[in-house]
Amino acid sequence: MPSQIPLPLDNAPALTRADFIVADGNRDALAFIESWPAWAVPAAALYGPAASGKSHLAAIWMARSRAQRVSAAALSGSAFVLLDRTYPVVIEDVDTSQPNPARDTAIFELLESASHAAPVLLTGRTEPASWTFALPDLGSRFSALVGFSLWAPDDFLLRRLAQKLFEDRQLAVPEQTVEQMLRALERSPAAVREFVARADAKALAEGRSINSALVRELLARDATGE
Repeated sequence: MPSQIPLPLDNAPALTRADFIVADGNRDALAFIESWPAWAVPAAALYGPAASGKSHLAAIWMARSRAQRVSAAALSGSAFVLLDRTYPVVIEDVDTSQPNPARDTAIFELLESASHAAPVLLTGRTEPASWTFALPDLGSRFSALVGFSLWAPDDFLLRRLAQKLFEDRQLAVPEQTVEQMLRALERSPAAVREFVARADAKALAEGRSINSALVRELLARDATGE
């Protein structure tokens, strides 16, 4: 019987406050987001590795503040002039975008015009002081940002993340299968997210449920580099 072809279905994660997994590594960042609108600063940053929850926290804040969202890379083009400067702004993925005069001037102007009524929230993978820039004045603004890190995922967070990712895909996966998966994977949210996507695709293509046998097959394939 031929395998099914996995269709590119929309498996967008749920990004509400109720869906956010609270752990020691993100508690301070969440507390800051939830303190809106009583922020003590007009600009701040969230930073941490891929899939650590930066976009989720940004989405929570956007729902509260009606903030606009733009990628740092898009500010190299026409995105800057389309922003309403009277509303809050989220600038995502600052340190993975290429520094250039257009991007840096836009970020600098947004930070200069930030206010308690229209603050700016930036995200990146590393602390803001290490972000690269082409405009010297922007470097000092990055260094001065109040930053909140999302690091060191513990067992609880990784377990809940795996369960949530399966739930987002409307998949019921036994707890022991989740534990088996986590014992073998790199301890990072990105690794968990990538493995869940592959497990879902394999189960769909082969018409199977996600169980210990399927997880073993994927792990064996990873071990052999196939």
